[in-house]
Amino acid sequence: MSPVNHLSDNIQQHYTRRDLGKLILDALDKAGKDINRLTPEDLAPVDEFHIRGRAATLELAQAAGLDSTKHVLDVGSGVGGSSRCIAREFRCRVTGIDLTDEYCRVATMLSERIGLAELVSYRQGDALTLPFPDELFDVVWTEHAAMNIEDKPRLYREMFRVLKPGGALAIYDILAGPSGPVLFPVPWARSPETSFLVTPEELRKLLDQAGFKIASWADTTSAASAWFASLEKRIRLEGLPPLGFHVLLGPDFQTMAQNQRRNLEEGRIVLAQIVAKK
Repeated sequence: MSPVNHLSDNIQQHYTRRDLGKLILDALDKAGKDINRLTPEDLAPVDEFHIRGRAATLELAQAAGLDSTKHVLDVGSGVGGSSRCIAREFRCRVTGIDLTDEYCRVATMLSERIGLAELVSYRQGDALTLPFPDELFDVVWTEHAAMNIEDKPRLYREMFRVLKPGGALAIYDILAGPSGPVLFPVPWARSPETSFLVTPEELRKLLDQAGFKIASWADTTSAASAWFASLEKRIRLEGLPPLGFHVLLGPDFQTMAQNQRRNLEEGRIVLAQIVAKK
């Protein structure tokens, strides 16, 4: 097995949970939701699989100028929370791609249950070899996905390739902070072997080398730190709720949340919201 395939398998193993769709529906039922009449709000605690959830998604969407004329590619679409949020809010068409096949199946199922199947679709695939022709999308969108991708020059070249001229790359990502190594496990990796963070300066250089021009860059670390501190405190005092990221990641999410709070507070990681243009 090649090192690349081995890495891909390790990342899929980190995210895959058997019968994830049933786990989510059972958790929704336990939380008092009618699983036959679900709303996007019902899914919010589990499907916006990134720091600050839906608020961060909507902020990035505004910065990227989404509207109903846009066709968006969501790279690292997970269980589809971001794509459903922006499709519903802006009536844009969204294609999601994710390395984890189980996530694509669950994303499709949840989208059908809330009536968004006509606007969103999902397929399993590799962000380093996007299965799309050149200049197809108006916006390439990615939230908390690049941390698992080692070959970042190739990643951003592929994103540039599938964007139309004048199109936007919308990024919300975790970057390496100035204060030393990340404490593991964290939500995106249980060990350093599948974690590939770059510094803000390195990301600027990568985007420039791929051909992008940065239109906006916001450091959202302080808001992220406050959000995770609140989440970790709530879990510590009340335990894990019926519905949350632990449904996706398993019982060690509590340890991940504690580490993530420390990583943010100690400057081991930083958060950035970026829009770059082709």
